[in-house]
Amino acid sequence: MNAWELSSASHFRWTPPRQGSRTPTSLAAATAVVERLFRDLDETFSLFRPDSEASRLARGELTLPAASAQMREAYAEAHEWRLHTEGAFTPERPDGVLDLSGIVKGHAIREAGTSLLALGRRDWCLNAGGDVLVSGSPRPGSAEPWKAGVVDPADRRTLITGYALGANSRHNAIATSGSAERGEHIWRLGSGMEFVQVTVAAADIVTADVLATAIIAGGPRMLDRAADEWDVAVLAIRADGSMLATPGFQPA
Repeated sequence: MNAWELSSASHFRWTPPRQGSRTPTSLAAATAVVERLFRDLDETFSLFRPDSEASRLARGELTLPAASAQMREAYAEAHEWRLHTEGAFTPERPDGVLDLSGIVKGHAIREAGTSLLALGRRDWCLNAGGDVLVSGSPRPGSAEPWKAGVVDPADRRTLITGYALGANSRHNAIATSGSAERGEHIWRLGSGMEFVQVTVAAADIVTADVLATAIIAGGPRMLDRAADEWDVAVLAIRADGSMLATPGFQPA
């Protein structure tokens, strides 16, 4: 799972389309709503904040049955994913501490997207730490898709390929998990380290984010399971630079 800090402004941004009716006031209002949502979730779930509810749970000052409904619902969702992935995705660290960061990041992006739609924003791209959710098109009223790039884990200045999101694509979200930027931070099943980076495109950001982490943790077996059971596109990169990919990924 990923360590994250939702309150960090450098970790998320949302991009409005190049054209369309919008005013500085409406854009500021939409930005404020998204920032507040990320900040509120950070205050509850971040283990980097000693005063957060998650940190109180980790220290044993609070039990899960006595936690907030928001915390319990997030745990229930993470537990469902643990069952679906046969343990490749888990809401607990190896030391037993509850760590919901692997699902709350996707949840935050999803809720931010819901908020933008509620504000009447139909065309946007939301990027949180490299995980992307889009709506509509960068050119409102057209069939032009948003374009996401997959970075080479061996050279962060280089794109390996691209992927079209939104518009006529069946996928609106893409997420990448791996060790290239922050080193080993994912709890792998067994001793396998088959993949250094996995990118998953899906209809929703939570599915993309969870499965990217699960495939890193579970290796080729989990990749096969994901491709068979979910409508996703997957690109997995080994340490030697070789790749496994479903047909959805094509050269940029």
